[in-house]
Amino acid sequence: MAPADSEPLQRESIPPGVHLIDDVRPLARVFPDIKVRCRRQAAGDPPMFARSRFAWNAGEVSGSLGDLGTFLPHIVGAITVVGMALTGILTTFGLFYALSGAFYGVPMAVQPMKAASAAALIEPMEPGAIAGAGIVIGAFFLLIGASGLVSRIARILPATVAAGLQLGLGLSLAGLGVRLMEKQLWLGVVISALMLLLMRYKRAPVALVAVVVGIIVGQVLGIAPPFPVLDFGLHLQHLVVPTWAQILHGTEFAVLPQIPLTLTNAIIVTAAVSRQLFPREVIPVNERNLALTTGLGNLLAAPFGGYLMCHGAGGITGHFRFGGRTATAPVLIGLVFIVLGIAFGDSGYALLKTIPDAVLGGLLLFSGTDLALSSKLHEHKGGDLFLVLLMAAIGVALNPAAAFAVGLPIAYALQHEWIRV
Repeated sequence: MAPADSEPLQRESIPPGVHLIDDVRPLARVFPDIKVRCRRQAAGDPPMFARSRFAWNAGEVSGSLGDLGTFLPHIVGAITVVGMALTGILTTFGLFYALSGAFYGVPMAVQPMKAASAAALIEPMEPGAIAGAGIVIGAFFLLIGASGLVSRIARILPATVAAGLQLGLGLSLAGLGVRLMEKQLWLGVVISALMLLLMRYKRAPVALVAVVVGIIVGQVLGIAPPFPVLDFGLHLQHLVVPTWAQILHGTEFAVLPQIPLTLTNAIIVTAAVSRQLFPREVIPVNERNLALTTGLGNLLAAPFGGYLMCHGAGGITGHFRFGGRTATAPVLIGLVFIVLGIAFGDSGYALLKTIPDAVLGGLLLFSGTDLALSSKLHEHKGGDLFLVLLMAAIGVALNPAAAFAVGLPIAYALQHEWIRV
């Protein structure tokens, strides 16, 4: 039943990009619209408006490039050190990206699992061990998602813990961006200044312009790899069937250190950031669904040469920062990855490498800064502020999992006034 004030709400000027919920568009029969509450409605009120799951504009194209800075460095290691085939990595990443975007209806990110990537570079691992790790970690997150365990963990989590993780992750991403820019500092400064200037214009495709300008400058000055000769054709990935020894190897060195990091960054913090970025939209981004899609994505990708994948708070912030607002941004980058993997094989990877590191660093610098600001540090006082800063420091110095392990008991102690700061 409509709320008593529904008539005044319907007579309001309808915000750009949305329509009355009863105004069903043809595409919505296949891809349902995202329901939207107006600013006068409480969280429990039935939504009055809706927006299309997909939007077609330059901002979505720009936003699709917003998380390349976290993708490429890890993929380089997977190919050069582990010896994985690019076709399997790009194709499975692309499918996971496109399907995640279509399901969630927002610019949901898909990223390499960072702790597992580090383990793969330090501990000699074969593609079979990566596949084994993908099967185990996929089954784990599918289980805790289907059982509802991950939702119960999220419900008892104090807000200060999520804020500390967000601040630490944001600062870490920004720091990684600076380190990438150091390789070509002058270009990084120029590209960052260009992006800062373009951000003054709401509809400017900031990331798209930065990537195009960076590639042109890199080719003209010879500071980036030259354009490759593209090997166009049908490139198919062979099945990767791990042995029991490889499954155990991957579990020991990649899965165990990755689980707490994925639980915090890719699930709990990603859900919190999504609620901040899309406060009025009724979207299926919650801890349970993020665990389920993470589990399914890795289980299905592992036998086809896929790399370990998860969602990420920094990734969705990056897509949003550079213009992504709907499912279009992740679907676009997903389709690009699929085409590069299947149609161009290894030469597709060479094409991605023409983007200078300084440009990737600039993208990371801005998306990391946004994620850090989303922690809303100014809203925390006294002991809560101390905890947020402590967790951020541990997250930067070590990793989010360590920050979570230290911060959670302190948060409960502060909450119950067992300690005072």
